[in-house]
Amino acid sequence: MAWNEPGGNRNDNDPWGTGGGRRGNDQGPPDLDEALKKGLEKLNKMLGGKGKKPGSGGGGSGSAGGFGAILALAAILVVGYVAFQSFYTVDEQQRAVVLRFGEYSRTENPGLRFKVPLIDDVSKVGVTNVRTAKSSGQMLTQDENLVTVDLQVQYRVGDAQAYVLNVRDSNQALAFATDSALRHEVGSSSLDDVLTEGRAELAVRVEQRLQSFLEEYGTGLQIVRVNVESTQPPPAVQDAFREVQRAREDEQRVKEEAETYRNKVVPEARGQAQRMIEEANAYKQEVIERARGETARFRELLAVYQQAPGVTRERMYLQTLETVLSNSSKILVDTESSGNMMYLPLDRLTQNALPRSGSQSSGSSGQMDIQSVTDQVLQELRTRQDINVRRSR
Repeated sequence: MAWNEPGGNRNDNDPWGTGGGRRGNDQGPPDLDEALKKGLEKLNKMLGGKGKKPGSGGGGSGSAGGFGAILALAAILVVGYVAFQSFYTVDEQQRAVVLRFGEYSRTENPGLRFKVPLIDDVSKVGVTNVRTAKSSGQMLTQDENLVTVDLQVQYRVGDAQAYVLNVRDSNQALAFATDSALRHEVGSSSLDDVLTEGRAELAVRVEQRLQSFLEEYGTGLQIVRVNVESTQPPPAVQDAFREVQRAREDEQRVKEEAETYRNKVVPEARGQAQRMIEEANAYKQEVIERARGETARFRELLAVYQQAPGVTRERMYLQTLETVLSNSSKILVDTESSGNMMYLPLDRLTQNALPRSGSQSSGSSGQMDIQSVTDQVLQELRTRQDINVRRSR
């Protein structure tokens, strides 16, 4: 017979042992309300309260014990919460700024730290990570031209106390300071410098000025790097600006070509100048040495002239005539029979005696020229001598 059939063993076979609503020999699970009541009584006894005696029927003491248990439980929860809120951890990348009653107390380094709950207020600030802020705007240059500049600022927190306490919004202060520094530096530069080779220098100047602004404001921020990402003229003049850029590139190319030509020509000119200087020095030394030799020869000749003036004078005269006449193509012959001088135009005789045929060799033609000139000279001398003899008769 099933345990739940009517009249079946008075439900003695109840698997939970309740015995028809009664707890049969305490075999089933306890009632939740009864377990909670027992727990509260034990907690009340631990806290010094009086538990409910068995068989007593007063309800006032039971309600008082339950209220005390609730207070005890609340006290335990408060103590646990206070203990949990008293300790906190600071990471390696952070610094903790502690305020006590709203006033700065200290700055904590990484590690497990303690604070007084409800009294100390802790603000954790990351000081090692590098942050990025961008700025872009259109502004006037020194030569009153519009230019659009895109700027990127990399920064980090250098002073956690100043970052938390001095400025309400450090990021907004950084944006305002960046815009002010950028406009100041662009307004002090020309359009060509901002758009071309002056971009790197512009970034350095903006970084220095921006850092000075942040230090003056006390933001606690430290600039790591400022990058000028792009500088562009207004869209209406971009085509004209590109033409100017191409003209400048051509100018730079021509300058480089001229510099290359200069590097080629200047060393050659310097070498020629040095060669001319060396030749001039050699000629100078030659003239000096020749003058010294002439001086020494004149002194020696002077000594000889002082010993025999007549002989030396005649010798000098003959040597001078020999030197002068040796470079001439004309010959003067002094005949003994008369006082007339005989003139022989050797240059014309030589021209007439030149060979007209080009088949003869150079050696044989030279010998024939000398021989023919000699024959003509001898013939001319004989002819003139015969004429002089006839005249003398």
